[in-house]
Amino acid sequence: MKKLIIALLIVMCVLSMIISYKVYASSGEAVLESKTGSKLIEIKEKSLKELDDYVEAYGDETYGFTAYILNKVRFFSIPLCFLGISIGAIYQYVIGIRNMGTRYKGFFAVIAFVTILIICQVLPFIFVVVVKFGRS
Repeated sequence: MKKLIIALLIVMCVLSMIISYKVYASSGEAVLESKTGSKLIEIKEKSLKELDDYVEAYGDETYGFTAYILNKVRFFSIPLCFLGISIGAIYQYVIGIRNMGTRYKGFFAVIAFVTILIICQVLPFIFVVVVKFGRS
């Protein structure tokens, strides 16, 4: 019974992908591509403007680019580290109940992701302090 349900779900997924692809291909592909292209150009211009703001604020292209990258890392590290912490917690508390090696693996993953999160959040602050106040 389970195999039948799984096979039916796979067939439905494949059919829905085929149907959605045909609908996409027949419904004004050029309009979608032009909207996507203009949206990508807007995102690129916004990123370049933000990068120029960082270069202007730090007074040097290298320092501005580094600050821009550190800010992006700081922003994207939060959800990725929380995802890693939750996966480590699942390994530690759910799967690790039966196997001690898996429990330690989850514990070390949680510790690693918390450390990465702290480093990614503190590193831009340290960079600002060193560059703004340490340079003469």
